[in-house]
Amino acid sequence: MELLFLAILVLIMAVALGSGFPVAFALPGAAIISIGLAAGAGYVAEGNVDAYFHTGGPSQWLSAGVTNLRAVYWEVERDTLIAIPLFIFMGIMLQRSKIAEDLLVTMAQLFGPVPGGLGISVVFVGALLAATTGIVGATVVAMGLISLPAMLRNKYSPSLATGTIAASGTLGQIIPPSIVLIILADQLASATDQASTARKALHKEATGELSMPSIFDVSSTSAGEMFLGAFVPGLVLVGLYMLYILIFAILRPSAAPAVRFQGNFDAAFWGKVFLTLVPPLALIFLVLGSIISGIATVNQAGAIGAAGALIMAGYRLTEGGGGMTYVPAIMALVALALLGYVIGNYEMNIKAVDTPEDSTGILIGVIGAIVLVVALIWSGIRVFRIEDTLQGVMLETAKTTSLVFIILLGAAMLTAAFRAFGGEDLVREFLNSLPGGFWTQFIIVMAVIFILGFFLDFIEIAVVVVPIVAPILLADPSANITAVWLGVMIGLNIQTSFLTPPFGFALFYLRGVAPAVVRTVQMYRGVIAFISLQLLALAIVGTFPQLVNYLPNRVSYLSDTAPPPRNPKLQYCLEQYVADTLAEDDSVRNAIAAAKGLDVSGLPKDIARDFTGAVKNAEAAIAALDESFKAEAAVDAATDSYRPKLRNVRNIEKEMRKLNEEADELRVRISRMNSPEFAAEKASLEQTREGLLAEVERLKSEIPGTWKDDYATFAKLTKAEQDARRSYQRAADSSYEDAAKVLQVLDATPAFREVEGELRALRQVIETAGSEEAMETIQNFERTLRDIEGSDDVKNELSRARREMKGDEPDREKAMEHFEKAVAAYEAQLVWRANAEGSFRNGVAAYLDGIRETLGARQQQRLSRDQALFVAQCSASHRDISMNF
Repeated sequence: MELLFLAILVLIMAVALGSGFPVAFALPGAAIISIGLAAGAGYVAEGNVDAYFHTGGPSQWLSAGVTNLRAVYWEVERDTLIAIPLFIFMGIMLQRSKIAEDLLVTMAQLFGPVPGGLGISVVFVGALLAATTGIVGATVVAMGLISLPAMLRNKYSPSLATGTIAASGTLGQIIPPSIVLIILADQLASATDQASTARKALHKEATGELSMPSIFDVSSTSAGEMFLGAFVPGLVLVGLYMLYILIFAILRPSAAPAVRFQGNFDAAFWGKVFLTLVPPLALIFLVLGSIISGIATVNQAGAIGAAGALIMAGYRLTEGGGGMTYVPAIMALVALALLGYVIGNYEMNIKAVDTPEDSTGILIGVIGAIVLVVALIWSGIRVFRIEDTLQGVMLETAKTTSLVFIILLGAAMLTAAFRAFGGEDLVREFLNSLPGGFWTQFIIVMAVIFILGFFLDFIEIAVVVVPIVAPILLADPSANITAVWLGVMIGLNIQTSFLTPPFGFALFYLRGVAPAVVRTVQMYRGVIAFISLQLLALAIVGTFPQLVNYLPNRVSYLSDTAPPPRNPKLQYCLEQYVADTLAEDDSVRNAIAAAKGLDVSGLPKDIARDFTGAVKNAEAAIAALDESFKAEAAVDAATDSYRPKLRNVRNIEKEMRKLNEEADELRVRISRMNSPEFAAEKASLEQTREGLLAEVERLKSEIPGTWKDDYATFAKLTKAEQDARRSYQRAADSSYEDAAKVLQVLDATPAFREVEGELRALRQVIETAGSEEAMETIQNFERTLRDIEGSDDVKNELSRARREMKGDEPDREKAMEHFEKAVAAYEAQLVWRANAEGSFRNGVAAYLDGIRETLGARQQQRLSRDQALFVAQCSASHRDISMNF
């Protein structure tokens, strides 16, 4: 019965969407009706409204969607969706301010003389508008009204012209900032939580261990990471579009001829190009640059974009209105320059102000902020007064934002209903049962999303399909994909929904403004090539995940909030960095050899032991690192033969677990059938349960007899690798840490010398001062010694002297004995410190400098730039971890 109501749910949704019923009401309506029907049928047939639900009951599932969406706003970590109205405002404001028209006309004049130049200019402008407005409908309409007549007038192929315009208009869905990417980031944040839980359960079932190492966990994503991940794929897509148009123009020059500019490329023309191109590029730099550099979050970048759009609209709408046209924009630029200057040169925390220079910086910052606010208000007043532009933009922003959030709410309710009838388990079992593993599952999911794009909008696909399939794909340890890569792949795939007939919205927008001479069939024919290019881009990004993963990794590892080098997830790549450095450069080994030649005979035993031990550990670390890679090679060599055995046994065990769960459910049902009227049904269920248990035993017999030995052999290899890596880490840490402690002791020598007078003055204090005064004085001096590395022997004797001074009758004689021992220890330290202060101290420092980037990497506060770039590149590839499950 659950499957029946699941089918009813899908049927109601399909009929509602197919009939043109608003999506915002079709999704929750289908959920409410199907849940209501299931509850009513259960009450009538079984006397229990919960009877036909997979788990729970109608009230739980009706409220689940609202509760899930509500959590987005109440969880502090999940504020992603706040950026949506900000970017929508930015896009609509730029569209209303005629920026698109200026770009299209100017770029057409600039690129026209190139073969296919008008088409290339449309792609270029489409990319710029994607990075500023991101509004597909407005972009397609603007380019259809301005560029399409010009392209047709210059004898461009109608199919190429319409295909170029429609495809370029959809770039806003993948080039950040994009509403699609924000929604996908929000959906994937929930999906990664579910995938992490599923992977931990899989690890526990496979290994029997209660906890899973963090290096095997699923990493979440954010809107900022999605923007960074989509940036390069977006440029790849733009490049493919331009390359296709250029090749098409070369092969068929009559269908995409060059168009010469009738004017002159003089100073006036280049000035126009500058004023047209630089402001949008500056806004893109401010929005995306603030995210990439880590200065602003996505929400803050959205606010920057909205403010920038308001400033640009303020001067563009009043262009030609006199000398005051650009004053607000100039004020904003001056204000930003002032703020940038003071942030870079002054302490801007008011609570930390303690010098006149800091006060000056705060004053300049306040002036800059006031000037910026005045510029924004001035621009806002202009936009408000001219054709009620601000009111129209705010109204459209409210409408679009409301539409997005109502669809999100409806999709959350639909997803909850889908899970209520066991749909998620059904999809999971179907995907997991497919031969070929992860990539078969992934290709089928991508194919389903592509087909759904013929009929559904991008928001519907993102909020309905992604929550169902993403946890399944992310949980698979064999591919071990990142959430940001999956999000970008889905985003690229969803982008085709705007071009695929019969419901491609970009085609609808373009059909509405295209002249009658352009037939609809020509438009459909024109987008086929660009859909193929989008699928080609999808294949390229799928084959090279580094295109997506590298930039988010790079920004993360170079930021102030980068994970420390000791982070477990960095170790594999960091060890690879050390191995490569050791192979390419002998400086580390030379530093170790030089350290071995240092004379430690004049040092205290503990100092000499620490340093010689550190040098020995450095040699041991290099040997352990070599062993770890040999062990890894042994594991890799055994993997090819072990993998099919592992998959076979895990599949058998998974089927056994499923049958055992069914048998347990039947046992519970049987235990509740105590009434004689259920005797026949009880006997039938017992027979069914016995059949399930017999099937379990049959499956168990299919497990190869050599499996335990095979598992133990491979586990021994992986343990050897893990032990070698842990040995390397311990030795490497000690090789740096122990030597660093020695250097700290040596560097404290000047401070140690300075306290001699204060130490010797304690003699008179012990001999003459009162008990309380003497104890307090000695204790204060102990605090001074506590900050001087290597002075523990002096401090310990003084502590004993202080204890002898305790009480009404202090034992000054014993206190003096300990004091003399302290002085003797101090004088002995002065001798060996003086001997070690020169060449030995410099030798220790040179040793630490020599191994800091390699063996000492884990002891640093953060990754160096070279390390961060290497680790970002190394971790950008997906690594199979299924052999650990």
